[in-house]
Amino acid sequence: MKNLNGKASVIIPVYNGSDCIESTLLETLKTFEEFSCPYEIIVVDDGSRDDTFLRLKELSRIYPQIVPVRNKKNFGKGRALKKGFRFCKGDWVVFMDADLSLHPEQVSTFFDIMRLDEADVVIGSKFHPNSRLNYPLLRRILSLGYYYLTKILFGLPVRDTQTGLKLFRYEVLKKVFPKILIRRFAFDVEVLVNAHRLGYKIVEAPVRLEQHWKSSVGLASVLNIFLDTLGIFYRVYILRYYNKRPKL
Repeated sequence: MKNLNGKASVIIPVYNGSDCIESTLLETLKTFEEFSCPYEIIVVDDGSRDDTFLRLKELSRIYPQIVPVRNKKNFGKGRALKKGFRFCKGDWVVFMDADLSLHPEQVSTFFDIMRLDEADVVIGSKFHPNSRLNYPLLRRILSLGYYYLTKILFGLPVRDTQTGLKLFRYEVLKKVFPKILIRRFAFDVEVLVNAHRLGYKIVEAPVRLEQHWKSSVGLASVLNIFLDTLGIFYRVYILRYYNKRPKL
């Protein structure tokens, strides 16, 4: 990452992450210190039932770059990212997961790609030929199926919308977020569909993904993301909701 002009804002949503958030933040702090650019790390505790927020407060007293934010209830990843964005003071905004399955050091490649491709958004892609993956076969199959669904419905110029590591120019989210309605499952798709419709250039970057936990994909989650995606389609092509100007 060379010649980065401006400040980077990292937004990390977390829920019941007291066992992992400290190590994640220490790695993120170390990474961005090596980048030698101004930065802040906004961590949104999305209604955790454990002592996640207490740990965040303690860490923020030691590291002033950490900005702890709290939701009293669990609203979902999308709502947490939108809330975190309200605290951003950077020119660049990074979305990052709290579990270190995608190490923050990869952000350097994202910035390089953004500069070289003159892109507005760079997203991690499990389908990039240079990606290195360690996660369950079922998730790979579901990801592939969801790629075809979003390609058919929206014609997005990307293959993977769901990988947690993403980089945006601040002005992209400033224009896109006011129209975003989804709080949870298809939030990423709604953001990317609207960024694409506004003419912003979106490109993909390779990722190294190491899933550190055992997980299962429930039928309810699959159904919810499918319904949320159909809701985006309805708002785009039937209601023309995203074309409407906000009321003054």
